[in-house]
Amino acid sequence: MLEFDKKLNLLFSARYQYELQDVTEPNLYRDMFDYKSIPKVAFNMRHVPENMPDEIWMTDTTFRDGQQSVSPFTTEQIVHLFKLLHRLGGPKGLVRQSEFFLYSEKDKQALRACQELGYEFPEITTWIRANEKDFELVKAAGVKETGILVSCSDYHIFNKMHLNRRQAMDKYLGIVKAALDQGIRPRCHFEDITRADFYGFVLPFAEQLMNLSEEAGIPIKVRACDTMGYGVHYYGAAIPRSVPGIIYGLNHYARIPSAQLEWHGHNDFYKVVSNAGTAWMYGCSSVNCSLLGIGERTGNCPLEAMAIEYASLRGTTDGMDLTAITDIADYMEREIGIEISPRQPFVGRHFNVTRAGIHADGMLKDEEIYNIFDTAAILNRPASVAVDATSGLAGVAHWINSYFRLTGDHVIPKNDPLVVTIRALVDELYAQGRNTVMGDEELEIMVRAVDVNRYERLLFHKSK
Repeated sequence: MLEFDKKLNLLFSARYQYELQDVTEPNLYRDMFDYKSIPKVAFNMRHVPENMPDEIWMTDTTFRDGQQSVSPFTTEQIVHLFKLLHRLGGPKGLVRQSEFFLYSEKDKQALRACQELGYEFPEITTWIRANEKDFELVKAAGVKETGILVSCSDYHIFNKMHLNRRQAMDKYLGIVKAALDQGIRPRCHFEDITRADFYGFVLPFAEQLMNLSEEAGIPIKVRACDTMGYGVHYYGAAIPRSVPGIIYGLNHYARIPSAQLEWHGHNDFYKVVSNAGTAWMYGCSSVNCSLLGIGERTGNCPLEAMAIEYASLRGTTDGMDLTAITDIADYMEREIGIEISPRQPFVGRHFNVTRAGIHADGMLKDEEIYNIFDTAAILNRPASVAVDATSGLAGVAHWINSYFRLTGDHVIPKNDPLVVTIRALVDELYAQGRNTVMGDEELEIMVRAVDVNRYERLLFHKSK
């Protein structure tokens, strides 16, 4: 059947029918995943077109997948973080949804507390396994959408659930129909899609879901889950690891609208952010993330990273409050006790801190030379210089100017006597064997000891 694509202004042969291949033995792609060596990336050089959706956004799984990897959050902590998610997403709801567990009384209490805030965004959704018992929990929670686990690789269908593909599909379709009968939007989590038989199971199942969606008049969402982080964004990579191929296939062959497609990745091979951006680029409106990237094993896609990526791709924040990222990181480290790598982009304590003397000299002359963007204005995180054995005069001068918030005519140059004296004291400490970075408090004590009158004037500038 030919259809006219209004976006591309071309006729497309749009109707493809993929039949379920109900094999007797699981397809484990042993040529790629032999388990005794690093998984291989295969190419077939089949190139699919980029197809950036009209709208893109993030969803959050901090309180579901993220919470599986850390000590359980209290209700108060979940409510506080939910408020920060609302602030980060802004009035357009670019953090569109947040999913919750429903299995404990504490989970239900946290969900109700967040519902009582009355926010439009993030919309509260849930997650269940594909069985009737779990579905009763969704109905009791009063939410409009729930995620449903529908594992799609033969690793799960044969080796975990001990079913065949037909049995798995029938089981999944049954629970989806139950959701539709109750007027609840199903979000089908295609677990382990990057090891699944795309043409033999994924597409036939996705097509059945779209048929059900049309019959019920309720949008069914598909979350493509790169459960093990095997997805690759390389141009011309082969299925099942190709992120462009997966998104294009679901969008074009299974006819799933971009707004009903979501990507969920893990970071086992350091590709989680690039894969999420690629999913956007090839026709997926939604990328599923967690705060700080917390989650199973190496974690999920960091929400803060995709908020920055959104602004990079769109050229605007569209109302997002990116300073919330700093408050989220501070709260999760200080109140929840999550350890953040000091060099983790955007949230680590030292992500915009330079140590090298030559870089510090550049920062002193023009911060833009060695800072990725105006981190003070965008993230409420001023660029700074760590003082150690390699910082030099420029590093000490930059620290004084930054710490005491000196601007304009009050900026201290690197040849100032105060800077020279502090640098000499620092050098003496390292000559005696010190091997750790100088802290703000001990540097402040040094300034006060060297010149108490000038120190008091500096404090006046800092307090203004």
